[in-house]
Amino acid sequence: MTTPTTSSPTTPPAAPAPGTAPAAPGRAEAPDAASAPQRTRSEAELKALVEEANELFGQRNADTQELLAWAGRTFGKSLAVACSMASDTVVPALVSQHIKNVDVLFLDTGYHFQETIDTRDSFASDWPVNVRTLLPRLTVPEQDAEFGAKLHDREPAMCCGMRKVEPLDNALAGYEAWVTGLRREETPHRANAAPVEWDERHHMVKINAIVDWTFDDVVSWAETNLVVVNPLLTQGYPSIGCAPCTRKVAPGEDPRAGRWSGLGKTECGIHV
Repeated sequence: MTTPTTSSPTTPPAAPAPGTAPAAPGRAEAPDAASAPQRTRSEAELKALVEEANELFGQRNADTQELLAWAGRTFGKSLAVACSMASDTVVPALVSQHIKNVDVLFLDTGYHFQETIDTRDSFASDWPVNVRTLLPRLTVPEQDAEFGAKLHDREPAMCCGMRKVEPLDNALAGYEAWVTGLRREETPHRANAAPVEWDERHHMVKINAIVDWTFDDVVSWAETNLVVVNPLLTQGYPSIGCAPCTRKVAPGEDPRAGRWSGLGKTECGIHV
């Protein structure tokens, strides 16, 4: 495995000067906000780039910095980063070393822990990125009025679909590639993920920049490079989602055991 330490640690770039930082860190956008770029390559051209990347980087042990340098040269501003503002803040930090003011997509479900919102705001202020906070079509009170309170307890897949999957689908439509914080060790479903894949759902290139990393690798890189991570990670929450659907994990439990506990659900739908 090519671990994060094979590349020299990088001190975070200085925060933008006053007046040049992203307007209102975590600024909220309606799901149909027309602020994303428009695709210029055909689907066939994008699939050819996936094949090129697979030849360059293989299916495992890709060097993260080399992978992201390729992504920066190839896609530039037609690339976005998805970030849940947990431990995956290292991903937009890494990408920002190759694409300045890269778009970072954060899904504000209306159910987040306050620590997650605070992490978003701190990260947006610290790094040269453009955080786009994406909103669902319905507010929580509107969803409650239409579907009944606590839909997440009764129909978690429906709730995730409306509050996470749909807004992200809409936001990604204009980009040609997106970078995720998906890691193989997280779930059996993710165990065979490649560094670069064709995303059939979104018809675009999917770059799993830290797919080979362990949780310890992520924490180490964040500490070395002064990247803010969600403080709940050190308070018994190794995997952080919406507050009603996330509980603390007991010692020895699977790191994602606290997500949708007791519901037989391990994915929100974004990566399936």
